[in-house]
Amino acid sequence: MNLHLLRVFLTVVEQQGFSRAAETLFVSQSAVSKAVRELEHQLDLPLIERTGNDGKAVRGGAGGIALTDHGRAVFEHARAIFALERIAIEDVRDRVELRQGRLRIGASTTVAAYWLPQQLGPFVRRHAALATELVVGNTEEISRAVIDCAVDVGFVEGAVADARIAATVWRSEPLRLIASADNPLGAKRRASIAELGRQTWLLREHGSGTRQVAQSLFASRGIAPARVIEIGSNEAIARAVAAGAGVALLPATVVADLILMQRVRAIALSDEDTLTRPLYRLELVNRPRSPALQAFLDEED
Repeated sequence: MNLHLLRVFLTVVEQQGFSRAAETLFVSQSAVSKAVRELEHQLDLPLIERTGNDGKAVRGGAGGIALTDHGRAVFEHARAIFALERIAIEDVRDRVELRQGRLRIGASTTVAAYWLPQQLGPFVRRHAALATELVVGNTEEISRAVIDCAVDVGFVEGAVADARIAATVWRSEPLRLIASADNPLGAKRRASIAELGRQTWLLREHGSGTRQVAQSLFASRGIAPARVIEIGSNEAIARAVAAGAGVALLPATVVADLILMQRVRAIALSDEDTLTRPLYRLELVNRPRSPALQAFLDEED
């Protein structure tokens, strides 16, 4: 069924005449008559009552037109179809203008807890009509959510090597190597590789970006930990370090309060005082950005 022809037919019925339909559609009356005849030909059904062979509609009532039974049925279908079209247009317009819609953000735990809230809070207040969701997981879980389109965008601290994902450096995050306040290592200005190797290291679970950066440190500096304990939360690791369970490499934002309270101490490596790591924004390659996501990223910039 040709929707253009159907729209012309609907207009003829709604305007109760070919001439008024032509004025509404900004075309000639002959074009309207031709379109209705073509629709009848395509459907192989008479839609408008006619007399003779001149193809003119029989006018009834106050300048109206008369429909066949088939015409009334097609008219009802046409009215429903184009009502849905209007609803769709209004819905799309509302989404473009951020009066409705949904934004799903995925973030690894540290990013979700320390980096995104300062941007997400103002965005949610400005766009109260949007349904905004923050999904939290480790880097591997958020990467999978991006691939599965379970989230619109991901923010993680770990490197992602997947051709389906476009990973862009989002910002740089400082890291701190920490030990408890009563650990002898904490009393030293710098720590040697041998001393670090004798420590118990507290690491995140596999798939975590924080674990990735610690393992990169081991590989680049030749550190072979005497013991490794796995804990599934940066905050839990920081407090375990404060309790004397071992040492850890953690984001500076996570340990800032503990350092200030002197419950843990930051330890410098032998050749530099601080470490940093990149945080990444993840998007699915060739997936268009929704208006909500674009607005969120624009406000970030």
